[in-house]
Amino acid sequence: MTHWTLGVIGGSGLYEFEGLKDRRWIKVDSPWGEPSDELMIGALGDVTLVFLPRHGRGHRLAPGAIDARANIDALKRAGCTDLLSISAVGSLREDLAPGMFATVNQYVDRTENRPKSFFGAGFVAHVSMADPVCPRLSSYAAVAGRRAGVELADGVTYLAMEGPQFSTRAESRLYRSWGCDVVGMTAMPEARLAREAELPYANVCMVTDYDCWREESAEVDVASILAVMRANIGAAQRLIVEFAESLVRPRGPSPIDSCLDTVVISDPSVWDPSLVSKLDAICARRFNKSKHPHDRVDSR
Repeated sequence: MTHWTLGVIGGSGLYEFEGLKDRRWIKVDSPWGEPSDELMIGALGDVTLVFLPRHGRGHRLAPGAIDARANIDALKRAGCTDLLSISAVGSLREDLAPGMFATVNQYVDRTENRPKSFFGAGFVAHVSMADPVCPRLSSYAAVAGRRAGVELADGVTYLAMEGPQFSTRAESRLYRSWGCDVVGMTAMPEARLAREAELPYANVCMVTDYDCWREESAEVDVASILAVMRANIGAAQRLIVEFAESLVRPRGPSPIDSCLDTVVISDPSVWDPSLVSKLDAICARRFNKSKHPHDRVDSR
């Protein structure tokens, strides 16, 4: 796996920039559900880019309606080696002003109604999430942001809330007291599932507003968020270009590439064939691309 195939999850306008060659849309079916949209594949130099509009083109999906399992599975099936997530967030810090960008290194997950794992009864696995993002990709993202000329904070903690409503003032102040820096609705369980799929993952956030913890600020409103997003789409596109161009060739191995080797607890004798079949892409490397992975003996 020496070639970079970079999956980018974000807004539907991110892929509309010069220099992206051979664009085409493909439909990828997933046994986990319906991905948010088709995948747009193109080339930026010798890096293959695979874009997935997280909310679907036209922003038809609310955060809680996004099928993150189907999205990650589809990107894995499309051959992605690594994932870059671009997401909008509210700021919980005075020095993180609207218009800035930030790279994430930790999450607090407060989502409630979203499937958070590919694994379950009949194939139990426990993947470590102590360090939920890929340090190599995150360092590339920080460098790319500065090369793109954006003001960027490095290594923030992201509070993932269920939504679709914005925070109450009491919630916003509580998140600040926990040491969180930004609040959003989409990075979880996306980051968890990327790790289960052995896909190194980095998250770059665009700060669109101050969350409502500030007494002097008005409540959060969609119009102001959209205005900041429109003003910063060019900067986000430049960041993606710089990110792709900064990737060291050839792609060296990452520990995340093989993180499933020691996490499966269920004995092969009790593996559920129907679940194992759905895991054919997520666990392809571990199953060694066997047509009948549940017939294989676990070597642990």
